[in-house]
Amino acid sequence: MGVTEDDTIAETVLKTYHALPSKYKPVKATEVFFHWVPLSGIVAVRDDHSTTECLSLGTGMKCLPINQVTGANGSVLHDWHAEIVALRAFNHLLLHECLDLAASPTNRSHIVRRREPHEMSEAGGLQPFSIRDDLRLHMYSSEAPCGDASMELLMETQADPTPWPVAGLHHPLGPVPGLLRGRESFAELGIVRRKPARADSPQTLSKSCSDKLALKQCTSILSSHTSLLVNPANAYLESLILPKSQYVAYACDRSFGPQGRMEHMAGQRWSGGYSFRPFRVKTTTHEFAYSRRSKPASSKELRTSNSAAVCNPRLRESLVVGRLQGRKKLDPRGASAICSKWMWMTVLQVLATLGTPNLLQEVSGSSHVQAWKQCVLLVDRQRVKADARAKALPGWIRNEGDNFEVNLK
Repeated sequence: MGVTEDDTIAETVLKTYHALPSKYKPVKATEVFFHWVPLSGIVAVRDDHSTTECLSLGTGMKCLPINQVTGANGSVLHDWHAEIVALRAFNHLLLHECLDLAASPTNRSHIVRRREPHEMSEAGGLQPFSIRDDLRLHMYSSEAPCGDASMELLMETQADPTPWPVAGLHHPLGPVPGLLRGRESFAELGIVRRKPARADSPQTLSKSCSDKLALKQCTSILSSHTSLLVNPANAYLESLILPKSQYVAYACDRSFGPQGRMEHMAGQRWSGGYSFRPFRVKTTTHEFAYSRRSKPASSKELRTSNSAAVCNPRLRESLVVGRLQGRKKLDPRGASAICSKWMWMTVLQVLATLGTPNLLQEVSGSSHVQAWKQCVLLVDRQRVKADARAKALPGWIRNEGDNFEVNLK
């Protein structure tokens, strides 16, 4: 049997990661410890299969505790699980491709194109840019996404299969009902869960990667920042590729499929270029060298890596606790290029280059990003998210409190 496209996509991400310098990787294995970390990447395949390119990748497996969100000021990532880092790095790349295109009508991008005037409408979206029509997007992940898609795998690894008791969630802004942690109540399947899975970890309101990827089937993989500039129609995943060891068919069908918890989204279309576009979950024979299954026999103990890597053709970063490695906690230079503040700053730079520098402030009446997210320019995206959360992902509680101002001055 020849090499499949799924294997080629996985291999493209793995080769891109392995070509990175050692500073972006876990520490080397010793006789005592083997540090493991999940890896995810976004790959673009051209329709004629002439090119297969890794557009972004990320590693990581941590998130920001609830009690630190209000002080993040847009400069600290709330969630640096590998899938989320890869998605943020992908959106960072798109924003900078848009900035280049906005700078000159003669500039070209092999990823993003300008939209023609006849393409832009209230029904089809008013964004000036689109991902090129001949590109198909895929995601590779070295581990099954945390949350619903990996519950059966998680249960198999427990020495004691007894579900954890449900612990209350204490939020600085008040009590929060429901929303189970990753390992609470194994019998509850097809539901929204929060990170982290471990009972002894600080509490968060970051939803599981299964939940976030399920929602991306409705909103596309564009972030709120990028959705202001890039039309979503060409920004949906065609497939999610997992190692065979991480694939449980009925768990993935339940979590992502139109016959599972997303059944009420089947056939759904919204204005602005949005629709329900379920990706296929496929498998690869390739395994990641830093997965927990790759522990050498000479190492006695598995340990999780505290660092996260960010990579796209324009960016390489190493992060610890959601900030640049080596920077002090309050150092403004410690903000990652994929943090919310810098992503919104890039949006403002694109708008200024297009001749509308004050557009967001004018339509929202504010320089705070929470007002921008709710403004009329993103009303279609907000409607999609509200429908999906109400009909397919009930119990979704927003991770609020990180409100900050952004301006070009």
